[in-house]
Order: sequence, then structure tokens, then C-alpha cells
Amino acid sequence: MQAAAGVLAAAGLASAQPVLALLDTPDGYTARVDKLDGYSFVYPDQWAPVTSSGNDIFLRNPFNVDQNLFVDITSPSSSRYASVEDLGSPDAAAARLLDKYLNKEFMSTRIGIKREGEIISAASRQGDDGRLYYDLEVRMASYASRSPYVATQGEVMRDYGLEWDRRFLTTLGVANKRLYELRMQTGSDTYAQDKPVLDLIRTSFRVVEVEEK
Repeated sequence: MQAAAGVLAAAGLASAQPVLALLDTPDGYTARVDKLDGYSFVYPDQWAPVTSSGNDIFLRNPFNVDQNLFVDITSPSSSRYASVEDLGSPDAAAARLLDKYLNKEFMSTRIGIKREGEIISAASRQGDDGRLYYDLEVRMASYASRSPYVATQGEVMRDYGLEWDRRFLTTLGVANKRLYELRMQTGSDTYAQDKPVLDLIRTSFRVVEVEEK
């Protein structure tokens, strides 16, 4: 009976291990496991860290300047999230994200610059860890006037050319009363070929409760 009890106790300990410890890493990928903040995901081996970004982690594809990802986490002192549903519906979360892009992050004061964006998709998903995640996708484009120094604003606005066109894929999850954001970007022109890799990264993203010390 003691041996049987020992086996059951060991099984109980194994099942209680954080889901981060069970992360499956495909060939050609590296696992990022942050046990302190409580998240994990996998990314292609060749992607390199950028240490000066200010994010919890920032990775860039050195062979594609438009392709990168980062993880951002809300402050533990000011966060009281119970679920991603605290953000409203996926559509509402995507609308706020687009507003942030247009009116804060990518807003430009340069003369003759115009930024446009659209929500491509917004959906909720239950991960294999049982948690609810929001997967959001936004397309952003920047246009610049070819004649920014002409006499009138009308002339500036008349002749635009595309500067850049990108897809932003964001996955949101909640744990430890904090909101976790995994954001990836790539060029719209290479999106179709990049999508399998981005989808793999996205679905590998997990958040987990961290034991308080």
C-alpha cells in the first residue's frame, strides 16, 4: 500500500507541475520559458534577441527586417484582470488595438504622412492549457506624399506613395491578474508564406499562474 501511495503521490506532483514545463518544441525552434513572469512560447532558432527594446522580450528575424515579435505584460501593481473577457469581446479588443495604432503608436507628425489600418480578424480560442486567449490581426499601411514641400496641403495630399504595409498579429492572455500580449509583425507582401510560422508561435503561447514567494 505504501508503494501504491508513493506512485499516486508522484503522479499528483507531475500533474501539478506548471504547464510551462510541458512545452513542446518542434525541430528548428527554441523555447522561451519565463517562469518568473509566467509565460512561454516557441520561436524559430534563427530569430535573435534585441536587448534594448524595453519589452519583456523582443526577437527579430535577421533575414527579414519587417518580421519580429515581443511580449508585453501589464504591471502587477496596477493589474486586476480575471480573464481576457475583461477586455470585452474580441472585436472590442481589436478595435481598441487599432485605435492605439492609429492615434498613438504609429501616429506621425511628419508633413505628408497618412496612416491607415483595418481589423482583419478577431477571435477567441481556448488553448490546450484550458485558458482563453484572444487572437487579433490588424493590417497597417503608411503612405507618404511624394511632394511634401509644395505650396498647399491639397497638393501634398494629392500625390501619395506607399511607405510600408504590415500585418500585426496579437495574442492576449491573462494570468496572475495581469494581461499578457504577444505581438508579431511581418510585411503584408510576405504574409502568406510567413503565416504557418506565425501561427505556430501564436498557438504555442501560454500563460500560467506563478507561485508567490
